[in-house]
This record gives sequence, C-alpha cells and structure tokens, in this order.
Amino acid sequence: MSGTAASTPPISGIVELIDGFKASKAMFTAVSLGIFDRLHKAPASCAELAGDLDCAEHALERLLGFCAAKELIVQDGEGRWSNTPASERYLRIESPDTLAGYVLCADRMQFRLWAHLEDAIREGSNRWEQAFGRKDGVFDHFFKTREDKEIFLRGMNGFGRISSPLAVAAFDLSGYQRMADLGGATGHLVIAACRRYPQMTACVFDLPSVTPVAQRAIAEEGLTERIGTVDGDFFKDPLPEADIYGFGRILHDWSDEQVRILLKKTYDSLPAGGAVIICEHILNERKDGPATALLQSMNMLVVAEGRERSASEYEALVREAGFSSFQFQVTGGPVDAMLAVK
Repeated sequence: MSGTAASTPPISGIVELIDGFKASKAMFTAVSLGIFDRLHKAPASCAELAGDLDCAEHALERLLGFCAAKELIVQDGEGRWSNTPASERYLRIESPDTLAGYVLCADRMQFRLWAHLEDAIREGSNRWEQAFGRKDGVFDHFFKTREDKEIFLRGMNGFGRISSPLAVAAFDLSGYQRMADLGGATGHLVIAACRRYPQMTACVFDLPSVTPVAQRAIAEEGLTERIGTVDGDFFKDPLPEADIYGFGRILHDWSDEQVRILLKKTYDSLPAGGAVIICEHILNERKDGPATALLQSMNMLVVAEGRERSASEYEALVREAGFSSFQFQVTGGPVDAMLAVK
C-alpha cells in the first residue's frame, strides 16, 4: 500500500484548475452585486445585505462564506460582515486603485468569450461573433456607451496604477524631456513617469471618446500643468512630438503586421536618440511560462487579434523597425518593461 501511495501523483493542482472558473465567477458576482461597495458604507449581516442587494438570503450566505474563505470579507462576533483591506482597496468601484472595472470586463465579456476557447484554438481567431453575434470587437463593444467605456477604462487604470510605476523605474529615463503615451487611456503610464522624473512633460494620445476620462484622471493627480491630451488614432493620425513614446499593454492587442506598422511609425516620428518603452507580459524563450503571461496570450486570442511575445520576438520587431538597441526588465508586476532606442 505504501508503495502505491508513494507513486500516486499529486491531484491538488488539477482539482484547483477544475474549480478555478467557479472561484473566478464567484468573485465576479460579488463585485457585480455590489457587495464590497455596500460593506464600505457600513458592516452588515447577511439578512441586511440580502435586503439591500435584492438577493435570496440562503443563496447569498454561500457567496459570503466563499468570499470570507478567500479573505475578501470578514465576520465579527455578531454576524456582521466587513471588507478586508484587500477588497476595500481593489474591489470597490470608487477606490482609486480599484480593479473592479477589470473584474466587470472579465465577467461580462471575457467569461463569455473564454467559453469558446476550444474553437479559438482550432480556428486561431477571436470569438466575438460566436459569443455575441457580432464582430465589433473589444473596443467598439466597450466604447458603445459611456458606462461601458468607464468600466473598461477603470479596469485598465487599476492595473496601470500597480504596473506603471514599476515599468518607468525599470530604466533610467531621466534624459528624456517629452513623453507621449500612445493609446494611453487614463494616462497612468505618463502619470507614473512624470512623478518619477521631474524634468518630464507628457501627453496622452488616444481616441476622442477617451480624452475626458484621461483629463479627469490627470486632474485628480494634480498634473494638468505637465500632462496634456491629444485626440487621435495611432494607426491613422500623425503622432504627437516626443522624444520617448510609451505603449502600455497596447502591442499585445495586435498582430505582428500591425505591430510593425506602429513601431515603424514611432521610429520615424522620434528624433535621434529617442526611445519607445513597451509594457507587456514577456514570455520566456521556451514559451512555457510564466503562466500569467500564457493566460493573457490566450485571452488575446479569444478577445482580439494579438498575443503575448518573448523578449527575442519583441527585439526582432523593434530592430526591424530601425531601432538600434533593445533591453528588457522583468518587473515582478502585472507587466514587464522593454526599452528600444533610435
């Protein structure tokens, strides 16, 4: 018996993967119901939450128990629930560091697209038409209404506030004076850069529908005198003048052909000695890790047209565009950083 037991491979990791989608959906549902926003106002019992959130008490009890097991909420001696510091900071809609927008995107969009992953793997294309009955894609889908746009941009901003300070600290950017954040959304990348490098001014270059959100985020950070906004489409319009451009979680959206277009355009627009900083997950050269990067690469398959890449693949793309040097740093945050110099 002992020999049989010793040769039995571990099953815990497989069971965790079987249950993984259930755990994700449970957290998505807690955010969507507004549990963490309600508990921010005051601690509450299950009965009180059920009444406030229009839920069946016996069903809500199960969700609250799971959230407690995952240390997202905690119960006091009188049966009242409260947020933990993690959920208070990251899962409330109104928190400056909220990831709730990204959670809602995952719930309303990615969860449905990932249901068709097998077809995406077989056919090598995104699943918009299969999941939603139309081909409009992520940007048209999430910019369709003001609320959708806010949800999408809040999601990107939450991760950006974590990742961008690490990215701009990965290299010495003190020699650059003007940064343009291409497809910059709320401007978290240039906000982090301007905070770290006092000599720098910047602009956020994005679609006109995004500009008001960026302006509000910049104003909230007290940086309106140093960071402006420029409306435009980076495929169609001239790029703003800068000696360093930034792509924060942008290039992974697009095919190699489209990335070549964007990198050549940035190269042609830069002065000699100018640079581009690229913030993305970096796959290892064997493409068997990290797991988070591989999941994101599959996400790009079902959601968009792009993928995550290895450092050598990015280096080949930037050198093809004309850049003379390339370096990268694994930051330990949600994205890694790469710098190419003209």
